[in-house]
Amino acid sequence: MKNRFPFKLMLASLLVAAGAAMASTPNPAGGSTDAQIAQKVVHEIRMYPRYTIWDNIAVRVNNGDVDLQGQVSQPFKKADLSRIAQKVSGVRSVTNEIAVLPTSFFDDRIRLQVARAIYRDPMFSRYAIQAVPPIHIIVDNGHVTLEGVVNNPMEKNVAGIRAGQAGLSFGQVTNNLQVENPGKKG
Repeated sequence: MKNRFPFKLMLASLLVAAGAAMASTPNPAGGSTDAQIAQKVVHEIRMYPRYTIWDNIAVRVNNGDVDLQGQVSQPFKKADLSRIAQKVSGVRSVTNEIAVLPTSFFDDRIRLQVARAIYRDPMFSRYAIQAVPPIHIIVDNGHVTLEGVVNNPMEKNVAGIRAGQAGLSFGQVTNNLQVENPGKKG
């Protein structure tokens, strides 16, 4: 039987972003539940060809009203993601609170350094082959934040260590990675 862990991990990272707003009460606007709408919006965001590991989007839905939060690396992505969410059936309105990260060569260099440091580690090779790996690297004026989902606490710690050793000028990494299986040690 084929190992479905990467697919489950990818799905879990998006469901974590959807959060507690995924209530199972029917939405009067379109008959879909908020959970179904959130899943559809998350799916559409994942299918957006310009969504990368440099972006981090959280989706919340309340009675068909979608709230987009997070960060994107390019200004045009904010508007694109809002339009994508608006087209999902059952969505009544979209509140776009996505922050656009500063565009700078310095931040781009840090993004690449951190991505190489993390995804070249053999522990993360199975993540690296995914279309959108589950560890997202957010760089804001030289400050690095890791977002997403990993399998166990050791992977979370190693990702933070690799990011910190990537030759950053500020050296501080905020590790917001979520752990899918907290009881596993590796």
